[in-house]
Parts: sequence; structure tokens; C-alpha cells
Amino acid sequence: MTNCDNAGFEKHLKENVTILDSRAVNLLLNKLRDKNTGCKEFNIYGDRLMRILAEETLARLPSVKNGVVDTPCGKVEGLVEVEDKKLCIVSIPRSGDILQEAVRQITPGVGIGKILIQREEKSADKNPVLYYQKLPKPIAECFCILVDPMLATAGSAKRAIAVLIDAGVPEANIMFINLICCPEGLRNLYNEYPNIKVVTCCIDEYLNEHKFIVPGLGDYGDRYYGTE
Repeated sequence: MTNCDNAGFEKHLKENVTILDSRAVNLLLNKLRDKNTGCKEFNIYGDRLMRILAEETLARLPSVKNGVVDTPCGKVEGLVEVEDKKLCIVSIPRSGDILQEAVRQITPGVGIGKILIQREEKSADKNPVLYYQKLPKPIAECFCILVDPMLATAGSAKRAIAVLIDAGVPEANIMFINLICCPEGLRNLYNEYPNIKVVTCCIDEYLNEHKFIVPGLGDYGDRYYGTE
């Protein structure tokens, strides 16, 4: 385990964290944040935003490089896929399944994994508990995209990453994608896993005493599934 001082943490943010910055992302994210957004509308806006996040993530895979393609009228330089790398999408249910489906729709036939981890709500630190895991074989040969909409304490994300590494996946072959992070969660993540790439829509202000992200949007799963 490493210990991220401020300089080290800022270095990780600069080198390993991609924050999507567009008007569409900002608008959809604020629609999700609005406490008056009902379940039906939350589903619509959430699915739209997750599709954008999924597309942006796939465009940032190691297999995507600068190259040249032939058009009907000439050549053009730009991003191309230079290799057919095996890909696996691993979710942390239940909210992670929503983002997993957004990626799966773009890449049909992709390997799918599940790592069920839930916070122990009665504990002060909301410790993560592993209940179930099912991973495609051989996952060690895959580049893994780990999906969960929120990165709060990072407890669940770190537990899931440990499962993937135990299964033979190199840390450098894991990318974690989510809608909203907070500084505490990112620092906690990089204290233990300094090589993980993160793609997110926003880094919010802080965690409150109940381990919820502020301003955040509440519990994503409860609002999406109408179980508040």
C-alpha cells in the first residue's frame, strides 16, 4: 500500500483520472442531481448519461491509438482500434448493472462479470462485504472495465479490484468508470491501487458523516429503481 501525500494525489489525478467535460454531461448530471426528478425521468436521464460515459470509456481503451483510415475520397488521421483486445465488463450490483448494460449494448458479446459487494450500513465506516463473484474465463487475459455509478468511500471499488487481481488481472488492465467521485474516495483508491485508470463525469466536494457524496445525487440505485 502506498500513502498519497497531496503532491502524489494530485499527480494521480492528473495522470490517471479523466473527467468528462461537455454541456450534455453537465445538463444530464444536473437533471439526475435534482431532488425533484422522479423515478421515470431519472431512468431516462441516467440511461442517456451512462451511454455517453460508456462511449467515452471505450474510446479510451489501450487498444485505441492514433492512425489513418481510408475514406471514399482520401485518407484521414484520427483515432482507430489497432488491436482486438479481449474485453470484460464487471459490475458491482445493483447500481453497477445499469452502467454495465450501457457498455454491453455498444459491445454485444463482451464478457460479463459480477462482484456483489454491499456496505455494512450499521458500521461507522460502512465496511464493504463480499457476497458473490462470477467472472468469465480466462479473465486474466482481458482488459477489465469495472463499473459502479458512485465512488464514495472506495471500499466497494477496492474490494472488487482485489477480486480481479486475485483472479490474475494486472492492475494496469483495470479501468474504473463511474458518474460521480469524491476526493476522499479517490485518495483511498490510489493509496492502495496507484495504477488504476478512472473515467468519471465529476469529482464532487466531500463525503458527509453518513458517507454520502456532497452534493452528489443521493443513492443512485434507490432513485433509479424507485426503492427510496
